[in-house]
Amino acid sequence: MKVVWRRWSAVRRAVFSLALSALLFAVCLHAEAQQRKKVPRIGYLALSAAPSELDETFKRELRELGYIDGQNIVIEYRSAAGKVERLATLAEQLVRLNVNVIVASTTPAVNAAKNATKTIPIVISTSADPVRTGLVASLARPGGNITGLSLIMPELAGKRIELLKEILPKLSRVAFLAYGPGPGNQLFVKEAQESVERFGMKFQPVVIGGPEEIEDAFSATIREQAGALMVHPIFVAALGQGGRIAELGIKNRLPTISDGFRFAETGGLIYYGPDYLPLARRAATYVDKILKGAKPADLPVEQPTKFELVINLKTAKQIGLTIPPNILARADRVIK
Repeated sequence: MKVVWRRWSAVRRAVFSLALSALLFAVCLHAEAQQRKKVPRIGYLALSAAPSELDETFKRELRELGYIDGQNIVIEYRSAAGKVERLATLAEQLVRLNVNVIVASTTPAVNAAKNATKTIPIVISTSADPVRTGLVASLARPGGNITGLSLIMPELAGKRIELLKEILPKLSRVAFLAYGPGPGNQLFVKEAQESVERFGMKFQPVVIGGPEEIEDAFSATIREQAGALMVHPIFVAALGQGGRIAELGIKNRLPTISDGFRFAETGGLIYYGPDYLPLARRAATYVDKILKGAKPADLPVEQPTKFELVINLKTAKQIGLTIPPNILARADRVIK
């Protein structure tokens, strides 16, 4: 009888140990699942074909704030590779993934994200004028689920025309290379036209649908005898056409100016616009605040406080243009 009892006790202990192990395993699995669930997912929606310097700056600032991709956050990067029509599908993908926040770079990307969700917070990384393009109600009180940075790009058209007129006193006709598919296109064209006409010059809008039309656009510009070309910023950073446009400008001895990031570095004659890098870093702080519980509607949209004038003196020499000393003295950087 004692033998049977001992065997029964052993069986009970084995069963208890097995049950306890199963329970502990289940608890561990549940805890691990809960931990995985708590890792924030950041959706990043871009028009460019590959991560840019601005995108990398954003990620570096996230790391400075304690967020490391693959450890305590997951970044879901979606790129439209220069195809605006793909942005809507990519934005919907991010919504289906139920990301905690969407960071959108360029006005078309922000617009696509806005159309895809009214609840997931959206942080504008780069955008023209979010108020006048209808993305937010106001800078101070954006309302809805969108906030972030405004580059106030169109409003700087007057300053760029002023620079061109100082460098080219006899300038009488200015062309503007505009990107038709962009939702802010009309605003850019309007601001450029008003600025050109304020200086008593003629305005030539050259609106194209994509990079494949750039050479035809230059042909039209030269045919109409424009003395300078303003370039929509989206061609430079997002579509990666800054170098190509600069080469065509040099080939046709046509001065070019843009607020596209790194335009002068790619060979364009003049860059005048906001200092982008601090804005990319600020986008990361918006994400940090939102992940900690802040509502986009309560976070005012910020504007740039620093602007840069960069002149490519090598390009000026190639097109036979002399930059006045007073302009060079005002430049933040001169590329020789």
